[in-house]
Amino acid sequence: MGVRGLQGFVGSSCPHICTVVNFKDLAEQHRSRHPGGTPTIVVDAMCCLRYWYTPDSWICGGQWREYFSALREFVKTFTAVGIKLIFFFDGMVEQNKRDEWVKRRLKNNREIARIFHYIKSNKEQPGRNMFFIPSGLAVFTRFALKTLGQETRCSLQEADYEVASYGLQNDCLGILGEDTDYLIYDTCPYFSISELCLDSLDTVMLCREKLCQSLGLGLSDLPLLACLLGNDVIPEGMFESFRYKCLSSYTSVRENFDKKGNIILAVADHIAKVRRLHQGEKKLEEILPLGTNKALFYKGVASYLLPGQRSPWFFQKPEGVITLDKPVVSMISGPESHWEVPMCTDPESKQEVPMCTDPESGRDVPVCTDPESGQDVPMCTDPESGRDVPVCTDPESGQEISLSSDPEFKQEVPMCMRSESKQKLPVGTNPEFNPEAPMFTNPEIKQEDTINTGPEMKQQVTMVSDPEILQVARAHHVQAESYLVYNILSSGEVECSNSLEDELDQALPSQAFVYRPVRQRVYSLLLGGGGGGTPSLKLLWLSQEPGVQARRLDTLLACFDLSSSREELQAVGSPFEALCCLLIYLFVQVDTLCLEDLHAFIAQALCLQGKPTVQLVDLELDHVDPRAVQLGSLLVRGLTTLVLVNSACGFPWKTADFMPWNLFDGKLFHQKYLQSEKGCTVEVLVEQNRSRLTKFQALKSAVCRACVKENRPISSRRHWRPHHSGRWGRQESSSHRTSSGHSRSGQGQHWRDQGPGSRQYEPDQWRKY
Repeated sequence: MGVRGLQGFVGSSCPHICTVVNFKDLAEQHRSRHPGGTPTIVVDAMCCLRYWYTPDSWICGGQWREYFSALREFVKTFTAVGIKLIFFFDGMVEQNKRDEWVKRRLKNNREIARIFHYIKSNKEQPGRNMFFIPSGLAVFTRFALKTLGQETRCSLQEADYEVASYGLQNDCLGILGEDTDYLIYDTCPYFSISELCLDSLDTVMLCREKLCQSLGLGLSDLPLLACLLGNDVIPEGMFESFRYKCLSSYTSVRENFDKKGNIILAVADHIAKVRRLHQGEKKLEEILPLGTNKALFYKGVASYLLPGQRSPWFFQKPEGVITLDKPVVSMISGPESHWEVPMCTDPESKQEVPMCTDPESGRDVPVCTDPESGQDVPMCTDPESGRDVPVCTDPESGQEISLSSDPEFKQEVPMCMRSESKQKLPVGTNPEFNPEAPMFTNPEIKQEDTINTGPEMKQQVTMVSDPEILQVARAHHVQAESYLVYNILSSGEVECSNSLEDELDQALPSQAFVYRPVRQRVYSLLLGGGGGGTPSLKLLWLSQEPGVQARRLDTLLACFDLSSSREELQAVGSPFEALCCLLIYLFVQVDTLCLEDLHAFIAQALCLQGKPTVQLVDLELDHVDPRAVQLGSLLVRGLTTLVLVNSACGFPWKTADFMPWNLFDGKLFHQKYLQSEKGCTVEVLVEQNRSRLTKFQALKSAVCRACVKENRPISSRRHWRPHHSGRWGRQESSSHRTSSGHSRSGQGQHWRDQGPGSRQYEPDQWRKY
C-alpha cells in the first residue's frame, strides 16, 4: 500500500521525518488558534482495522463483542479531549489499482493455506505474526461506528483521495492512517495509527516538509517521485531501469543507506536537477521510457492532486490523453483553507511550496486515463463453460470480487467481474400492513445532514437509467448505510476477497458458491427494472403505501428462496429471525452440515445474550478445529450477505438484528461446536438454563421444519454412512447446489427450479407484481 520503499526509507534512513506528538496538546493548540472550532481528525478506517482488532482470538470467526468494546473505547478516548473523528471507508476499487488489489488477494490465499496447515498440525491458533482479519470486519465496523454515534462515510473512489481532500478543505487537525500516500498528498498533517498509544494519545507525525528537505524537493514534486518509485497505480517494474540509471549516475551515494534508500535519493536528485533546468515535462519525456504508458503515468501523477491544486510538471495537456472517466469527487465543499503544521518544522526555515500553476494557460491539471485500459471492465464469464464468476468477501475491505475457481480447490483466483446473472426474482405477497421505513432508509440509523459531494459526477454509463434511484442509492452509500447496492447499480460490479476457508477440505463448499444464488437474485432485483415478477425499486425504497413493509420482507425472503419459510420465521421473531433465515438457507444449500452444527450455532447465539464481554475474553478452548474455523467464517459471511439483501430490499429488518456482536462470538461458537461433537446434551450446550432450553427448542424446530419443506431433513452426523460428503463433494463434479442436478437456483435456470430438491409452486404466483 502506498509508495514502494518509502515507509522503510523514512523509518531507517530519515527518522527525523517522524516526530512524536500528543493529540491532546495539538487539540489545545488548535482551539487557541481557532476559537469556537472543533479539532477534527480524518480517519482512514481501512488502515486502522488491524489496530482496532485487539482481541487475542481471531481464528474462530471474530470476537465481535470485544471488538465493539475496543471501538467504543477508541472513540471515547478522543471524545474526552474534545477531538471529533470522521471515518472514511473504501467504497470501491478503482480500475487503475485493480492489478495491485488482485496481487494482494492472491497473497492472502497463500497466507490462508499456511494458517490451515498450522491449525491441522498444532490444533491451536497461530501466533499474531500470521494474523488474518476476520471476515466482514470492514463492513461491520462501519455499522459499529454509526451505532456509536460517529460520522462515517463510504467513498465513491479510493478513500485516501477523499480523506486527503476532506482534511485539506476542512482545516482538519490531521489524518490518522497508515499509508505513505499521505506523505505525498499536499494536505493536512499525517499521523500514524500503528504508533498511537491510546492511553496517552501520543503518536508519530510524519512530516512531508521534512521529507522534502531531506530529498531536496518541493511539495509539488512528491507526486512525480511517488510514480517513479511505483505505487498502487504505477507498477513497480515500469521504471525499474530508469531508477537504476539514476543510481548509477548518482554521485552522493551514502554508505549508511541501503540500496533502496539510495535509489530514492538518486531519483529525487534527478528530479531536482530537471527542475533546475526549467524544462519540465519536455525534458522528463526525453529521459523516461513512457511509450504506451504515458497516459497511465500522467494519470498516476494527477491522482495526487487535490481540488484546486496544480502541478508544475504539466505545462500542456499531453497528446492522446483524455480526462479521467471516473472524475475526482470532493466529499465536501467550501472555501479552500490552509492547515496547521503542528511543530513539524521551524516556521522560518520551512520550505516554501512551489506554485502548482500552468504559467502559460493557467488551466487545471489534466486528469488522464489510458483509453484502452481505462475502459469499464467487461463481464467476467468463463469462456469455456459460459458460467458466471463467483465472488467472495474481503475481510479487510468487506467488498466483493469475482473469482475464477481452480476446479481442484476452493481458493479462487481474483478477477474483475460484472454482476453474475440477471435471473428473475420471484416475490410472494402479503397483504398485511406494517408501514415502516417509507423511504430507502435504515430506521435505526440517525440520518445525517445531506452531504455536499462537490462537483457532479461526469456522465457515465450506469446499469440503471433512473436518476432518482441512483441518487438515493448514492446517498446511502456515502453515508455508509448500505452495502454494495450502489456499486451494483452504478457499475454492475462488486468486489470482495478472501475468507478463512480450507482449500483442501473437499467436504465444505467454497463460501463464494454458497451465497452466489442470493447475490444473483439481488442483481436481478436491482438491475431487472421491475420486470419478470420483481417489485420495482421505487416501490421498495420510496413507497409509503399500506403493506409495503410486508412486500419488502417478501422480497428479502425471495432473495434467499425462502418464501415458504415466512411462517416459521415470524414465529421466531426478533432478534433471532434473521439468524434463523440464514441458518435455513445454509442447511438447505450445504448438505454436509449436520444436526450437531445446528445445535452449536443456536446454542452460542442464545448463550451470548447473557454473557458480559469480560467473560467472553476469559473463555478458553480445548483445541482449535479447522472445520469449526470454516463454519464460523461461513456464518459471518452470511451476515454480510444479509446486510446486502436488507439494503437492496429497503430495510425490512432492523440492522441490529444481524450485527455479529448481537448474534455471534467466535470462541463461544467454537466451544459449543466442540461440545456438540463430543455428544453433549442440549442442556449442557445451553449451560443448564431452562429459559434458554425452551428457546433453543423453538429455534431448532423452526429451522428443521423449514428445511423439511425444502426436502432437506437435518440428521445427526452419527447417522451418516461412512465417508458421507453430501451432495457437494468435489467442486468439479456435483460441487454445489447451484450447478448440480440438485440445484434449486442453478445457472441459467429460473429461480423456482422445478427439479429434484425443489418444492412446487403455482406458475402464476410470481406474476402478482
